[in-house]
Amino acid sequence: MRHGKKFNHLGRKSAHRKALLKNLSIALIEHKRIQTTLAKAKALRRHVEPLITKSKTNSTHSRRVVFSYLQNKEAIKELFGPIAAEVGNRPGGYCRVIRTGFRKGDGAEMALIELVDFNKDYSPKRADSGEGTGKKKRRRRRGGGKGAAAAATAAVAATAEEAVEDVAGDEEE
Repeated sequence: MRHGKKFNHLGRKSAHRKALLKNLSIALIEHKRIQTTLAKAKALRRHVEPLITKSKTNSTHSRRVVFSYLQNKEAIKELFGPIAAEVGNRPGGYCRVIRTGFRKGDGAEMALIELVDFNKDYSPKRADSGEGTGKKKRRRRRGGGKGAAAAATAAVAATAEEAVEDVAGDEEE
């Protein structure tokens, strides 16, 4: 039984799955963009994002930990060099999965997985000015939060003040 096992096994035994994810990770790090099936792309994203996070701190320990996953010196150099420099201030979400349709042979759904900071077409900071502002915009919760509540109470207070001024103006006349 597979109770509580939430990751995709990809129809492989554990050793085969680890080797597959290792090879896909190396290819993604070296080429910055690869095409594979959607299931493999989603599994690869969950596998490679912690490695990219680990590469932000360039220490011997983090290099050894990442090397234990990848076993490829060229990929380690690329990961701790240009990739770590690009994603240094990003809080996560280093990979993008784009669905590209279905494979002709067996109808498998295909996807393109790429590193977000290395695609010039989708990056608004590179398309506009050539460099970023430094501070990233983040999504906020629906419903406004504290900022909207403060703005609403300020608007209510302003209308109340206007009403008081109108009443005071009427009494003076």
